[in-house]
Amino acid sequence: MPGGHRDNPRRGNSGRGEERLRLAAAKGRLRPAKLSVGSQASAVGSGRPPRRDYEKMVVQTRNKHKELPSKGVQSPRGPLRGRRGPEHRERGALTEDRCAKGSRPSTPGPTHPPGSGGGGHHKVVRVSPLRRLLMASVRRLLCLVLEKLPMLQHYQSYSWNLTLALGAFVGILHWAHLTTLFENDRHFSHLSTLEREMTFRTEMGLYYSYFKTMIEAPSFLRGLWMTMNDRLTEFPLVINAVKRFHLYPEVILAFWYRLYTGTMDLIGIQTKVCWNVSRGQGLNPVESCEGLGDPACFYITVIFVLNGLMMTLFFIYGTYLSGSQVGGLITVLCYFFNHGESTRVMWTPPLRESFSYPFHVLQMLIITHVLRSRQNCKKDFIALIVSNVAFMLPWQFAQFILFTQMASLFPMYVVGYIEPYKFLKIIAVNMVSIAICFILMFGNRTYLSSYFASSLIITWGIMKKRNKIQKLQSSEFTFWIIQCFLWWSGTIILKVTLSQLFAVSDHIQLSDLITARILRYTDFDTLMYTCAPEFDFMEKETPLRYTKTLLLPVVAMISYLIFRKVIPDILYVLSTGETFSRKQLQQDESKNPPTILLVFHELQLFAFAILAVFIMRLKLFLTPHMSVMASLICSKRLFGRFFDRIRFGNFVLALLMVMSIQGWLNLQSQWSIIGEFSNAPQEELLQWIRQNTRPDAVFAGAMPTMASVKLSTLRPIVNHPHYEDGGLRARTKIVYSVYSRKTAKEVRDKLLQLHVNYYILEEAWCVVRTKPGCSMLEIWDVEDPMNAAKPSLCSILVKDGRPYFTSMFQNSMYRVFKVN
Repeated sequence: MPGGHRDNPRRGNSGRGEERLRLAAAKGRLRPAKLSVGSQASAVGSGRPPRRDYEKMVVQTRNKHKELPSKGVQSPRGPLRGRRGPEHRERGALTEDRCAKGSRPSTPGPTHPPGSGGGGHHKVVRVSPLRRLLMASVRRLLCLVLEKLPMLQHYQSYSWNLTLALGAFVGILHWAHLTTLFENDRHFSHLSTLEREMTFRTEMGLYYSYFKTMIEAPSFLRGLWMTMNDRLTEFPLVINAVKRFHLYPEVILAFWYRLYTGTMDLIGIQTKVCWNVSRGQGLNPVESCEGLGDPACFYITVIFVLNGLMMTLFFIYGTYLSGSQVGGLITVLCYFFNHGESTRVMWTPPLRESFSYPFHVLQMLIITHVLRSRQNCKKDFIALIVSNVAFMLPWQFAQFILFTQMASLFPMYVVGYIEPYKFLKIIAVNMVSIAICFILMFGNRTYLSSYFASSLIITWGIMKKRNKIQKLQSSEFTFWIIQCFLWWSGTIILKVTLSQLFAVSDHIQLSDLITARILRYTDFDTLMYTCAPEFDFMEKETPLRYTKTLLLPVVAMISYLIFRKVIPDILYVLSTGETFSRKQLQQDESKNPPTILLVFHELQLFAFAILAVFIMRLKLFLTPHMSVMASLICSKRLFGRFFDRIRFGNFVLALLMVMSIQGWLNLQSQWSIIGEFSNAPQEELLQWIRQNTRPDAVFAGAMPTMASVKLSTLRPIVNHPHYEDGGLRARTKIVYSVYSRKTAKEVRDKLLQLHVNYYILEEAWCVVRTKPGCSMLEIWDVEDPMNAAKPSLCSILVKDGRPYFTSMFQNSMYRVFKVN
């Protein structure tokens, strides 16, 4: 999962926007007299007229699949909309971590030196109608909470009809928020097809390339066959890309897209509109299409709708856990107030987590219901299987997250909070889920050798031998310790054994990165990950950001009260030597929320906190779970005595007012990110490859660039950004030896063994580093200390690569060498 460079800004003069507007008006394209003050400011800031006039300029195409170029109609693309200095190069591993700083997160993956980028900027303030609507909607949500406060005397009960209505509202709100941020960041609606593909950097471009393959193939089944028999991605190998890269989201979306466009064509409804966009700065005008008939727009829209539904699930989740709709609203507001710490889907939509995480929220909601329910309903367990499969299929790391869930449930079983029969049901459901994923992923053995699968087997074995284990000791506490020790040691040993047995020990998983962090082990592969900001330790500023929005203090107070409730129960069991009876558990289930849910969510919070501390990227799980935990502020069981002294409505009102001080600033900070994507050097490179190389020419280079080469030129490549596979890591190590101190002949010979015809060199990678020990030369010095005293091969190639390499193309960022 390699990273890449940050996107280069297009630099422009903010003063030109108004001049272009006047020129357009003079040519009859606009009607300035109809512009209001607000709409005129929007038109000037964005370099385009308001939507109502702008639509009059669109030349609609008749054929939705083979659109004709717009005839003589140009929509001026606006000047650079905001600050996009050198730090805004292509998002990548060795760049500033914007996620940690509450802004734009970087793309996941092993470290790569960034490319060079432009400097100057001219900021133009643009308030789009969607943004104004979004700000008004957030204010309306806050007002809704305040209006509901007088009714909170009956907050124990709630109407599901109102819950679903409010959930739909916050879901639409989150969809609008994501859409606004994404459009503001890239000006995506005004980009050409090539530029849109270029925005999908690193593994995002790799995933999208298969969606493109399936929708451009003569038929859906033919496209699916091409994806499952892929020769372009690891030439000359033939791989099943669906199995290797977890491409079920792209398969489903490609089917939906073909179904949608085919149906619309059949009934004669237009699915997109196209126009010419003048880019200025000596660049040729490009055609830009917008609408669900455009593949990139369809792809992005589905992702944002899915994550809008995720917010609906969060509201229902918070409402169900706390027993109050206000608890659900607090969950949503905490998520919005800490949005930069909670997700990065608005910056990196095609990543696997964008498809997988919404189903994790659904899975957590269902397991919460299963734990709370007195009846072991068959429908609940079927729903749990479906959510498990939907969570695990798109993302290779999902299994480790479910392992943390088992690590939370097992101690609860040991203490006696979960009945053995219900726990066995949960284990069986999880085993069935793994079996289904194993079949659907064409026998992907990583499912069978994961920590999740190993923990299920060990848990089942301990439960079956529980009576024999109990005979080995005398005290209840010792019995607990023995079971937990057997669980952890057995899981680790079985996992290692299964990895060796199924020959998947060379696959990098989250557990391997955490182990490397703890043991401070370094080699080429681990450094490619651990040098990346998103795989670094959590930043020290992160708890401070949580504190400013009161998320951390509220969750800490709730955790303290949960411990006060649970510790007496544990001491009771230890003193009497008796576990909780069925009657006691049923009495507890009648409380709101029951102790079993409090303990489960507290243990899950602890597990997510550990993961986020070691791998900052996994704040994706910590921050939203903290938002869900914050809903318990409405729990009468935890705060009943406190609410007897202080009016509940007044307390919640004061809490939300203090939260919103920093929370609103965080939202405004996100809305103020205004930019426009442009990467002229890469566009020039891709056009040169299209026009000057054979369709079967094989390319090698940096992983992010290779994804773009495959996506936009359809040329075969030998390495790509999906770095977890052992064979791919070996190939990438050979390709990256260009940035080592090896001899040109040695590197050339290795590249010829991979059938490479052209090598794309990025000069910035030769020297740039963001922290000590993380430049490519330093990484290679750790891996190859024998050559540490020799000069860099990269610097030699920049001067003259002959006789082993011949320079064929060069611009400000890229050099293309023919491998002789």
